[in-house]
Amino acid sequence: MKGDAKLLDTLNSLLADELTAVNQYMVHAEVCENWGYGRLHDHFRKRSIDEMKHAEKLISRIIFLEGRPIVGNLREIRIGAEVPSQFANDLSLEMGAVKAYNAAVAQAVAAGDNATRELLESILKDEDRHVDGIEENLDQIQQMGVQNYLAVQVKGS
Repeated sequence: MKGDAKLLDTLNSLLADELTAVNQYMVHAEVCENWGYGRLHDHFRKRSIDEMKHAEKLISRIIFLEGRPIVGNLREIRIGAEVPSQFANDLSLEMGAVKAYNAAVAQAVAAGDNATRELLESILKDEDRHVDGIEENLDQIQQMGVQNYLAVQVKGS
């Protein structure tokens, strides 16, 4: 089924965002593992996998719409030098994703492509959940202090 050309461009742009997120979260996971914050490693790794699943869904939809997925484009990857800046960078990434997915949903509606709209809305719900989770962690850091927060992130042997 031939898809709307502008919508395909948007799907490829979203794909670039997701692939960027995969990389950013994976690096944050490995940095936290190196620092001994096993719980944060697991958190960031899981988030990276969530973003990978989003990328997979977008690739599948682009192919279904007879487009060509572009997987070589990445946005700037912003790696935090400490945990609070990692979360701040990730929040910026996710807030951008929410904005982009909301615009893409409207574009899919205008193009009359309800199946793509449904896909985008499902990913948007995940992105909203990601924003909520990051804000929760930033609130904990602010309320507990970074040292107490990080003490909780160390896994027992």
